[in-house]
Amino acid sequence: MTAAAKGPVNLFGLDRTALRARFAEMGEAPYRADQVMNWIYRRGVDDFGAMSNLSKDLRTRLADHFVIRPPELITEQTSADGTRKWVTQAGEGQAIETVFIPEDDRGTLCISSQVGCAMDCSFCSTGAQGFSRNLSTAEIVAQVWFAAKTLGGNFQTDRVVSNVVFMGMGEPLANYGEVLPALRILLDAHGFGLSKRKVTVSTSGLVPFIDRLREDVDCALAMSLHAPNDKLRDELVPINRKYPLAELMAACKRYTEGKDRKAHIVYEYVMLDGVNDAPEHARQLVKLLTGLPAKVNLIPFNPFPNTQYQRSPAERIKAFAEILRDKDIVTTIRKTRGDDIDAACGQLAGKVNSRQKQRLRDIPVKTAGAPRPPRLVRGHA
Repeated sequence: MTAAAKGPVNLFGLDRTALRARFAEMGEAPYRADQVMNWIYRRGVDDFGAMSNLSKDLRTRLADHFVIRPPELITEQTSADGTRKWVTQAGEGQAIETVFIPEDDRGTLCISSQVGCAMDCSFCSTGAQGFSRNLSTAEIVAQVWFAAKTLGGNFQTDRVVSNVVFMGMGEPLANYGEVLPALRILLDAHGFGLSKRKVTVSTSGLVPFIDRLREDVDCALAMSLHAPNDKLRDELVPINRKYPLAELMAACKRYTEGKDRKAHIVYEYVMLDGVNDAPEHARQLVKLLTGLPAKVNLIPFNPFPNTQYQRSPAERIKAFAEILRDKDIVTTIRKTRGDDIDAACGQLAGKVNSRQKQRLRDIPVKTAGAPRPPRLVRGHA
């Protein structure tokens, strides 16, 4: 569980509803909270004294009760391809990683939602570290603010960070109660003001929270699929033993129902040599996705120490993609970025003092009123 807050409240942890409630307790009008959010997220200001449209008295009281605290940097690395990775403090000798991927038409920030991960996916370096705790909303949002501030430019006009993806360390939906307010800040016009199609939550398949996410906030969804049948997915993505493909795909269908025609789910599929990359696997994937608004993103496996897997050959990945495209499934092959600094997909490890070696025994979930999903255990449900 996230450690209890001590001392002044970090404003990165309060969405607009929560911040307005705090201002009401102080006897202040709700629009003052909106003004403060604009200073923080639209102008990049972290000094109450600089918030010139607030009274001097209010600025003093804010400084007495609140802080605007970015993460503490441990190391920063820049890849030969321009990818940047920041390792920041997560307390108790632990660290998380945040990655910025610059492209010609956008700048994508990959953020973490937990210290480690309990999902135990066999091809992921983060999962191999085990799980320690959930990040707070403030710790999640602060990653975005820190990256935007570090990268420079004007918060309002330059949009150096144009896309945010919850694809760093952790399973976002296992930390739902902290991730949801963070999503609201990212999408809020008084927050970062990002488009719903430019904020993506990636999940390995926590079915109850896929449904909850659909009801609570409108954002893009990425599904860490990685296998087209239950037997193989049980091995690669153990949460499948609790929520098998039939349940998962039904949840994916529900997620897109009633949304505009451009709405789709991106299905992430890591390409593992001799494991899930045969033509038969591609044909099974076609069958699985038939009738769903879907895009498939094939990810060449990125190795990490002591892994049992190897990357599928490039020609086999291309052949796999062509089978999908021949059936009119939009398919891309992800370009590997940042692998020279261990910042590529599946390589983020940070520093995790794991308190949960049996990583699927219990997943702490803060639900903000949502029903707690069933207890997760190794083996079939």
